[in-house]
Amino acid sequence: MAIDNKKEQEREELHRAIWSIADSLRGAVDGWDFKNYVLGTMFYRYISENLTSYINDGEFESGNTEFDYANLSDEEAEEAREGLIDEKGFFILPSELFCNVQRKANKKEAWKRSDGTEMLLNEKLEEVFKSIENSAKGSTSESHFKGLFDDFDVNSNKLGATVGRRNEHLLKLLNGIADMELGSVKDHEIDTFGDSYEFLMGMYASNAGKSGGEYFTPADVSVLLTRLGTVGKTSINKVYDPACGSGSLLLKVEKVLGEKAVKNGYFGQEKNITTYNLCRINMFLHDVGFEKFDIQCEDTLINPRHWDDEPFELIVSNPPYSIKWDGDDNPLLINDPRFSPAGVLAPKSKADFAFIMHSLSWLAPNGTAAIVCFPGIMYRGGAEQKIRKYLVDNNFIDCVIQLPANLFFGTSIATCVMVMKKGKTDNDVLFVDASDLCVKVTNNNKLLPEHIDRIVQMFSRRENEKYLCRLVSYEEVKQQNYNLSVSSYVEQEDKREQTDIKKLNAEIREIVAREQVLRDEIDKIIMEIEGRNPGQD
Repeated sequence: MAIDNKKEQEREELHRAIWSIADSLRGAVDGWDFKNYVLGTMFYRYISENLTSYINDGEFESGNTEFDYANLSDEEAEEAREGLIDEKGFFILPSELFCNVQRKANKKEAWKRSDGTEMLLNEKLEEVFKSIENSAKGSTSESHFKGLFDDFDVNSNKLGATVGRRNEHLLKLLNGIADMELGSVKDHEIDTFGDSYEFLMGMYASNAGKSGGEYFTPADVSVLLTRLGTVGKTSINKVYDPACGSGSLLLKVEKVLGEKAVKNGYFGQEKNITTYNLCRINMFLHDVGFEKFDIQCEDTLINPRHWDDEPFELIVSNPPYSIKWDGDDNPLLINDPRFSPAGVLAPKSKADFAFIMHSLSWLAPNGTAAIVCFPGIMYRGGAEQKIRKYLVDNNFIDCVIQLPANLFFGTSIATCVMVMKKGKTDNDVLFVDASDLCVKVTNNNKLLPEHIDRIVQMFSRRENEKYLCRLVSYEEVKQQNYNLSVSSYVEQEDKREQTDIKKLNAEIREIVAREQVLRDEIDKIIMEIEGRNPGQD
């Protein structure tokens, strides 16, 4: 317990340091935009230290205990470029390492171009970032590094109106990240780089409203989905998220099951290029090697990129709610093997069930899909009702869980989770009402570990509990016209104060009697004032 408390204190200190850096740099810049600079700089430091540690460890093992790659000349380092790219996926010259660039910038020393002219910090960083990306060109890691620094614009007015001001902010950013106690890049137990990333994303998303929350699933919800999808398992083959955002859901598997729990990799697709870059950065910051993840930037519904990788044993997702998609306007989609089994496409104005059908299609026979859903899809009619009918008739719906309201950044709606399986042993559907299992933290609600434990417990037991969960037969769901709303099956507890009618009537009689006594007393007083005797007209 003392160790856990120490870790928590260290984590809180780290979070305070991050907040201080971000707050001092943000100024008038919107936090959700400015995060790219903070996270990009953190990533730059991470890969610099990761490569340095890797090279130094090799030298130490061979007996060269005084070796330090950061002190090596670029000419000497070039000899190892090809081998390092094969092993690590990228290469950084010693002079371009985070520590050396930061140190030289603090000394106010300019860099020299090949033609002898001087180069300022913003120009040097731009050169370094291009060099890192170019180092992976032509190798198996090329797609993992391409465009990673695109959102780190060293010449943006968001950093300052003048070159001088921008470089002041860039140096402040380098120094702030350098001063952070992030521990060893090999420290899986603390995972300070990964934890810092999650804290930053949560901090910025909470201040950015919908624009932030749209691409970030809070850690407590991520843990819940992962635990629902891995009940009874200690490892999984592959994990997939068709709308992966910044990757927070994908990376929770090892947090829940332990290191190396994912045997054959992380797969995801994200349409927004900025968030796609953040997701890849997130993978590296959580020490996932380039050979273990495949994140693609495309529209999942129209152009899925993982046909050769499916099926997946675990699918976790928080897809965008009720967005528009091609639907019936694209005549090819009704024949797409992902959507055709239902015989109808999700409405053009609401793509929710398109994501669900896509996930089901790519789910392994022994797999589980846990998907956060907009509540309306559980009861609306039309095409959505027909898709629900297909899912229920074919016994794919395992459980529907009503979550508390206000869990997500940027929206106060009470979402729900649909859990799907292809290998069910019964044809019942479990409905769980977890709407009250939360605590309020600042402006949002939060699932504590005990709340998550309770939900997973009900999910695993599949037993009836009054006001909380109910196992419903296929026939009853069919009679309800395939309505999958939790409130249609789980009785809600009446928490209004119960009134005892007999007690209330007795109290009323007592009040009436007292009222009569008071009236008599008042009449006596009036008569005395008027000089009359009681009973006198």
